Amino acid sequence: MTIGLISDTHGKITEDVLSHLKDCDEVWHGGDLGDIAVIDQVKQMGLPFRGVYGNIDDSEIRAELPLNLEFEIDGLNVFITHIGGYPPKYNSRVKKIIHQTKPHLYICGHSHICKVMRDSEIGTIHMNPGACGHKGFHSIRVMLKFEILGGKIENLRAIELGKRGALSHN
Repeated sequence: MTIGLISDTHGKITEDVLSHLKDCDEVWHGGDLGDIAVIDQVKQMGLPFRGVYGNIDDSEIRAELPLNLEFEIDGLNVFITHIGGYPPKYNSRVKKIIHQTKPHLYICGHSHICKVMRDSEIGTIHMNPGACGHKGFHSIRVMLKFEILGGKIENLRAIELGKRGALSHN
């Protein structure tokens, strides 16, 4: 199963992002969609969408998506939230959840910094896909893709999408 992991679209999902999602089995979003149309665009491609709302998201998005999302897929326990911090410096809300549930994979967005690291204390892998939108303080737009095979994360790759603000006519 191939997962396209994006975050911080801030109102627009561009054709370059969509082209990298075409071969995915699911798309996951770490929050700050900025526009409900982001979900619609992914669903129009026939792809299942899972995500959480972020701090910039309005009431329409918050009615559609949760603050926290916990699920199991192919033997992998996943926890997604928008703001949570990095191992071992989680915010207090997320620290409590992670230490209780011990997910195999913890995902957040918000920082606009692409980062993958292990919390060896509890055996969790943390992923932040960075920001693939054009608004924000990041320089380079990024997303992650990986596969889930028998409860394990395989073939993880970061995809650089070009400079922020270099918006084409897509």
